[in-house]
Amino acid sequence: MMFKHTPLSRFLYSLCRQARGLIILSLFAISVNGQQKEEAGSSSGNHNVSWPDPVTNNRSPLMLTGDWLPANPHDIDFNNLPRVPAKHAVVSDVRGVNGVNQHNYLVYYNKKFWIMWSDGPGVEDRVGQRVKYATSKDGLTWSAPRFLTPEPPGSGKESPYYGTRTDKGFRYIARGFWIRNGQLLALASLDEAAGFFGKSLQLRAFSLDKGEAQWKDIGVVFDNTINNFAPKKLPTGEWMMSSRQYDYKITGAHFLIGGNKNLTEWESFPVWGSNDELSAEEPYWWVLPDNNLMALFRDNNKSGYLYRAFSIDNGRNWSKPVRTNFPDARSKFSGLRLRDGRYVLVSNPNPEKRDPLAISVSDDGLVFNKMFYLVGGRHIDYPHIIEHNGYLLIAFAGNAKQSVEVLKVKLSDLDKLKMKP
Repeated sequence: MMFKHTPLSRFLYSLCRQARGLIILSLFAISVNGQQKEEAGSSSGNHNVSWPDPVTNNRSPLMLTGDWLPANPHDIDFNNLPRVPAKHAVVSDVRGVNGVNQHNYLVYYNKKFWIMWSDGPGVEDRVGQRVKYATSKDGLTWSAPRFLTPEPPGSGKESPYYGTRTDKGFRYIARGFWIRNGQLLALASLDEAAGFFGKSLQLRAFSLDKGEAQWKDIGVVFDNTINNFAPKKLPTGEWMMSSRQYDYKITGAHFLIGGNKNLTEWESFPVWGSNDELSAEEPYWWVLPDNNLMALFRDNNKSGYLYRAFSIDNGRNWSKPVRTNFPDARSKFSGLRLRDGRYVLVSNPNPEKRDPLAISVSDDGLVFNKMFYLVGGRHIDYPHIIEHNGYLLIAFAGNAKQSVEVLKVKLSDLDKLKMKP
């Protein structure tokens, strides 16, 4: 069958050729753009890498920049970073009894500061470990420590397994304060103390009585989970917190969303790839200025850097974590978005050891351009930072996890510091 070439048919044929050309050009542009992102994501440099973006460039490794930054971030002279003026307080010190103090968390509630931590025998997280707390009006003078949790089931000092690592005994681990509907809750995980973590792992909540004299166990928040920090609000108004299951080395990191209608109603969303090239530990997240989310992960595979992932749908789906150029000692870190819109991150950036503790500053929550020295000269870790009335309070574990200490930093003093090229 023959077709006659009419003016209309020639016009349609020309239109189809133009459309095909546009499609080819579009596919080429997508390919080039994707290649550029992959190149940025695999780059080990820190000066010539494209800026990250949750939507258009979630593979960028750039997280630290500045004319003061060496080509290899591990070469930063950490001990000679600009020093932050701070007031210092010791809340608890168990060196005299060879105990452990770590997992520090702060909150301001009912006109005073509250701090909690894990307190146990010998090395961290052994049978019999409990949670303690103290309070302060000014963040520097603290009350005597008191127990927040009871003894773990059958794991008190009379137990033959007390102070050991075994699945025949239990431990509590401090997990943070949560102000929910105006009520102060304290979170603690409970599991067998053999390793990380026991099969009966659960996250429990405790509430204060009206006289603020005693804490009461109000039950399980979520089974088979240990969070890293207390829940925070998403832009949607929902609560979200990170989660690791007892077999997290296989299942990877998750985020739990819920907690609004009921304390126990949560939905779990995995971070795919968080147990591939990295071994994700102690996830942390915050809301970016565009209301997308950024999560950071400590890497137990000893890369010496933090990993980062993004979510553009309020935590339901996450980009595959990418190794950034932000150095890390394989240690817990804590971040915060300040009231003025900037972001701060407290961490152990020296990949060789947990010394010093530093605070880094970012204008957009994506890339940091300043890093300052907080405290050091000894083993220091497990920080938690909050902001209150123009001050930052930073809790940390000192002396190889045997003391609970607090720094109080005036924000205006932090603003005066400058990086030296």
